[in-house]
Amino acid sequence: ELSVALYRHLLGLQESKGSLDQPAGGKDLNLLCCDIDPVLIERAQQCSPFPTSISFANLDIMDSSAREPFLSSYLGRFGRSTFDIGFCMSVTMWIHLNHGDSGLMDFLSFLSSLCKYLLIEPQPWKCYRAAARRLRKLGRNDFDHFRSLAINGDMAERITQILTKDCAMELVCCFGSTSWDRSLLLFKS
Repeated sequence: ELSVALYRHLLGLQESKGSLDQPAGGKDLNLLCCDIDPVLIERAQQCSPFPTSISFANLDIMDSSAREPFLSSYLGRFGRSTFDIGFCMSVTMWIHLNHGDSGLMDFLSFLSSLCKYLLIEPQPWKCYRAAARRLRKLGRNDFDHFRSLAINGDMAERITQILTKDCAMELVCCFGSTSWDRSLLLFKS
């Protein structure tokens, strides 16, 4: 739903307007939406009102052997080597919890090399604690890296530091916080 809403917004389409296959006003806009969950991808593919302009792919972005050929092939279809903009919504915490500090840094470095602009929505540290608490309530062990994370605290600030200092991106704008108390940060390479 977010991808379709974003597509409509970027093209200036009203909810009830716009053909299923043709972009508005001859504008050429293509979105690639990736998720590790194949069920979410299948549902999105089945429900998309713009199947020729919005592509959905089941992809573990942290698996470089899978992502590199897939993304190169996708971008190559348009004669491109990078994306104009990347959207990273509610993803950083899961990568951080499952791949540790180095995984988060690798992920942010990869995104900064792949996108001219990057809009990112980091989850606050309280979300990390809540996710770990939910796991314990289910009787499961903590996330592998939760207790050893040195990157913690104000996650919006920490991610901003990584992207600006280590990845040579510039913070263009902070759009404030969502209703879930998550910052929306726009960076430019």
